[in-house]
Amino acid sequence: MDSRKLAQRCRELADDRKAEDIVVLDVRKLSSVTDFFVIASALSDPHLRAIVEEVEVRLKQDDGIPAAAVDGTTAAGWVVLDYFDVMVHVMRRDIRERYDLEGLWNDAPRVRAKAARKRVS
Repeated sequence: MDSRKLAQRCRELADDRKAEDIVVLDVRKLSSVTDFFVIASALSDPHLRAIVEEVEVRLKQDDGIPAAAVDGTTAAGWVVLDYFDVMVHVMRRDIRERYDLEGLWNDAPRVRAKAARKRVS
């Protein structure tokens, strides 16, 4: 799976657990560390845990993609899942506002979400 598709997949999985304000930043021209940041907000520590588990478990089980590293804790309000080319940041809202990753990486283009597929009856 290429890095852009992986970032979109991470966005979808976070959305499945009702993450808020999900943003995907394309940092390929700005960073040599990773290609994309996926940033999502959680309403509480249990919500943060559910989002992180959804992304980590489903990517591993469904797509065969384990996280290279996981850093942070739900108690700290910020967990980062490292998939080399994609880094998924899940934060409580207050932590996200304090560290303002979107502001720090404001030169990075935002990746639009895929259009939802319409179901045919």
